[in-house]
Amino acid sequence: MSESDPVPGGRPGEVERATALSGELTGQGVHGVVLAYVDTAGIARVKTVPTAKLAAATAWGVGMSPVFDTFLADDSIVGTDVLGSPDGDLRLYPDLDRLTVLAAQPGWAWAPVDRITQEGAPHPACGRTVLRRIVAGAAERHGITFRAAVEVEWVVGRGDADGDAFVPAVSGPAYGAARQVELSDCAADLLAALAAQGVDVEQFHPEYAAGQFEVSVGALGPVAAADHSVLVRQTIRAVSARHGLRVSFAPAVLGQGVGNGGHLHLSAWRDGTNLHAGGTARYGMTAEAESFVAGVLGHLPALTALTAPSPASRLRLRPSQWAGVFTAWGRETREAALRIVTGTAGIRDRAANLEVKPVDLAANPYLALASVIAAGLDGLASSAPLPEEITGDPARLDPAAAAARGVRRLPVTLTESVAAFRTDGVLREALGPVLADAVIAVRLGEAGSVEGLDDDGVAAAYRWKY
Repeated sequence: MSESDPVPGGRPGEVERATALSGELTGQGVHGVVLAYVDTAGIARVKTVPTAKLAAATAWGVGMSPVFDTFLADDSIVGTDVLGSPDGDLRLYPDLDRLTVLAAQPGWAWAPVDRITQEGAPHPACGRTVLRRIVAGAAERHGITFRAAVEVEWVVGRGDADGDAFVPAVSGPAYGAARQVELSDCAADLLAALAAQGVDVEQFHPEYAAGQFEVSVGALGPVAAADHSVLVRQTIRAVSARHGLRVSFAPAVLGQGVGNGGHLHLSAWRDGTNLHAGGTARYGMTAEAESFVAGVLGHLPALTALTAPSPASRLRLRPSQWAGVFTAWGRETREAALRIVTGTAGIRDRAANLEVKPVDLAANPYLALASVIAAGLDGLASSAPLPEEITGDPARLDPAAAAARGVRRLPVTLTESVAAFRTDGVLREALGPVLADAVIAVRLGEAGSVEGLDDDGVAAAYRWKY
C-alpha cells in the first residue's frame, strides 16, 4: 500500500492476493495472523485470525468495538459525545504490504490494520488513516514527502521478580560493554529476528538507565515508520520472553531517574532532495526546512498531549536528563527539545534530519508523527521564522534571558498539556473533531486515575502497561 492510499480493503486483487499469501504462510508453518493497531492511550491492541481466514479478513475485515478509542491504559473507559459507548462496530482491514512473519513467535505472522466503518468509510479515530491523510496532503499541497524513524528504548527486568516490581536483568554501567555481554544471547536473537522480519537496524546499544537498551532503525515513509515502531516492540517483547525476561517501554518504571524515550526523527524531501541539507539557511537547512522546524517548535506545548501522553511521561520530562523539556532548538544539542542532526560530512544530503525529543513510547506513533508533521507544515505554509538557537543546557539560562529568547518549560502536568492542545486549532483540525475529543477525554482520564499518587505510585501504575 502506498502512503497516499485513502483506505485499504476492497481493492481489486487483494482477496486473491490474500488467498495466495495464506497458502504461502501455511506452507511456512504459520497458523495465525496478528492484526494490530494502537489506541488513543498508546496501547497496542490486537485480534488474531487463523491463517486460513486471512482472505476473509481482507475482504470483509474483522470486527472490533470503537469503544477502545476511549480506553485508558488500565482498561477503564471514558467517553466523548460520540465514543465510549458499547454500541457499534468497526472492521479491521490488514495491510498485506506490511504482512510480516514473526521470527520470534513461531507459527505467527503480523499485520497492521486500518479501521473502517461497517459502511466502508475510514473510521475518524483511526490514527493510521489520519497519518496517511496528512502525508498525502503534504505531497499534494507542497510537493513534499517525508522520511521518519522512531527510536525505541526499553528496560529489561528479571522475569522472576516478585509481583510487579522492576529488578534490572543486567547490572553493567550505562553504554558499558559489560551490560552488552550480560544480554548478549538475547540481543543476538533480537537482531536476528529483526533482520528476518526486514527491519533495517542502524544501532543497538545499552542506554543510560538501569537495565536500559535502545535500538535505532532505518528511516521509512511515516506510516511504515510507525508500523515498524509497533513491530519492533512486539519483537523485543517476544524475544525477551523466550529468554525469561520482562521488558517495559513505559516512559518511567521508577519514580526517579532517566526514563524510556521514543524520539522521532523526521526529514522533509522534494523531488528526491532533502530539504534539511544543502540549503543556504543555518546548518545547511533550506528556508522551508527552517520554517518547518519553527512550526514544530511553536506547537510543542500542545504536541506533548500526543507525544508524551501518560502521567508517567512527566516522570521522564525533567530538566537536565536529555529529555528536551524546553521550547528550544540547537544543532546536536541533546537538551534541546528539537535537535538539528546534520550528519557527518559526506552523507549530509541523506542523513540530515530533525529529532523531536519530548516523545516517549506511551504515544501512539501514528498520532505522534501525524501531529508533528501537521505542526511543521503549519510553519512551512506561513514561512515561520526560526528563532535563535541555544547551546548547552537551557535549564541553566538566566530566567530573563530565557524569556527573551522564547525558551520556556514545556507543560509539567498532563492537564497542562491538554489545556494547550484544546487551544491549538491547527492540531485539532489535523486530527479531526472525533479523534481530538478522544485525545482530550483519554488524557484527562489518565490524569484523574493517578490523582493523589506520588511519583513512585505513578511509575508503578504504568510500569508494565507499555
